[in-house]
Amino acid sequence: MRIFKKSPAVKRAGAIVLATLLSVGMLGACGSGSNSSSGSSGTKITIFNSKSEIQSQMEKMAKEYSQKKGVDVEVYSSTDAVVAHLSTKYASNDPYTISMVDPKDVYSLAKEHAIDLSDQKWVKDTKYVLKIDNKVYGFPVSIEARGLLYNADAIKKATGKEFKPEDYKTLSAFKGLIKELQAGGMEHPTGVIKEDWSLVAHYLTQVYEEHEDPDAFIKSLHEGGVDLDKDAKFTSLMDTFDVLKDNNYAKDNAISAEREVTEQNLAEGKIAFMFGGNWDWSVIKDYDYTENMGEMPVPQDTKDGSNEKLVGGGSKFLFIDSSDKTSDKQRKAAEDFLNWLVYDKDGQSFIVNDCSLISPFANNKLEVKDPLGKSVKKYADADKLIPNYNHLPDDHFSVLGANFQKYLAGQEDRASLAKDIQNYWKSAKIYEAGK
Repeated sequence: MRIFKKSPAVKRAGAIVLATLLSVGMLGACGSGSNSSSGSSGTKITIFNSKSEIQSQMEKMAKEYSQKKGVDVEVYSSTDAVVAHLSTKYASNDPYTISMVDPKDVYSLAKEHAIDLSDQKWVKDTKYVLKIDNKVYGFPVSIEARGLLYNADAIKKATGKEFKPEDYKTLSAFKGLIKELQAGGMEHPTGVIKEDWSLVAHYLTQVYEEHEDPDAFIKSLHEGGVDLDKDAKFTSLMDTFDVLKDNNYAKDNAISAEREVTEQNLAEGKIAFMFGGNWDWSVIKDYDYTENMGEMPVPQDTKDGSNEKLVGGGSKFLFIDSSDKTSDKQRKAAEDFLNWLVYDKDGQSFIVNDCSLISPFANNKLEVKDPLGKSVKKYADADKLIPNYNHLPDDHFSVLGANFQKYLAGQEDRASLAKDIQNYWKSAKIYEAGK
């Protein structure tokens, strides 16, 4: 999932990246790299990391892995868009051995640039591989999911009752809780992150994802066959969004409120709810957070069970380069590294303990430490995740984000927002399987 507004943790990671870049000199616009050659067998692999908040952990891991395994490992990052950065590397005939990318990048790049991993042992131990034409190209790094974040301690303080998320899966029940919170002294119980990626790549996208066949629904949008303002899913989720918007602590300055302030308010119990995902822990953990926090499905008055599930799945994926610039020996070393992440106790610990991620592999039994991650794992283990829609056009959130921000600020009504969305999809390039 995306973190564009840098949290203190990300800023620290960014400082590490910058310091490394300055120390090694300009690397042809490829960001930063770390290298260890102690005990080298002469084989070297490079890893592109697109998850900036774990860059320092990746660099430390590379050094230790190199020393233990006798394989030189270099980790790089970049502030450029993933596809643009990797395209530059391919054009210069200098591909990474392993690239960490978002799901949509696997679909756009893997057929031309990645090897088929279908024969790998770990495929049977996860539900989250990415396939194209029934071939496995994407190795899942972690599970992330989105829903409504809550502060149970703040809710109990205001209402005098233990908070049980399952009691508030309907919008009508959630509205009742909002009134109880206000009666208990919490005047504005919700917060809304105003960033375009949160509003559109996450919240609006749930409208598509909750349809039985998201591809068919989007195709119908593209062909002008949907009156979105009358669509049951759009109506249901926007009804809930209106409750979040109308009770927002920053209602009067909704599109200037800082993400960090909203998350601090949730952490410290000044508000009770905020739409987000378990990646938000990277921000929340830097504040004086209360102990009992978690993540629950978006409340909705619906009968299809979607209000009992989070939306999520694999969030970052690794693929191995297929070009003749990568040797078979390097590809074997890359495959060994992926197996290390899955089956070696140090690799498992790196994912869960060092990076604070949720492993997508069933054999990794290490306990997730943070409360948001614990919630997500509970839903994932119970098979209660609505799959992410991984084929949004690149300009989806940047174009529609501005429209949704107007709605958040009260500058546009719902019918106008629905028309904006319909007009966008009529000219958007849509994904067609196998093409």
